[in-house]
Amino acid sequence: MKWVDDSRKRMHKGANSIGNLFVEGFHYLGLFAIGAATAWASVAAFLGMVEKGSASVDDILLLFIYLELGAMVGIYFKTNHLPIRFLLYIAITALTRYLIGDVSHHKAPDIGLLYLCGGIFFLALSVLAVRFASYKFPSSKAIDSTGEVVGDNYSER
Repeated sequence: MKWVDDSRKRMHKGANSIGNLFVEGFHYLGLFAIGAATAWASVAAFLGMVEKGSASVDDILLLFIYLELGAMVGIYFKTNHLPIRFLLYIAITALTRYLIGDVSHHKAPDIGLLYLCGGIFFLALSVLAVRFASYKFPSSKAIDSTGEVVGDNYSER
């Protein structure tokens, strides 16, 4: 019954196409929403600085966090890969911003200062480990612009 098998294959291919359309549509909608929210928040923060008449180091680091979030969305939009390094950079910048805000308000140094510095140090080590791992063990699977795996037998299954 070749016609039954052919019908099943056509149905499977159609269902995959419709499923991919919905998943990619949701993916792009989510990316645009995240990008728009990031742009909105960064413009609001900048306008707050203009209204205040000055920008502190804390404010500038906040803008760097927004810039890194925007870059991460852009890279994810172009490549469908989310580099973990960007999340680590954002975390380092956020902890640094918190540390500077804490120190600049002349709060007496306590054990929390060591925790923040230790957190920044471990995140920096994490960036080093991720970069080393990606250099030493590069991904063997490439993904083309349609989202299909190239150079692997998986796409033929």
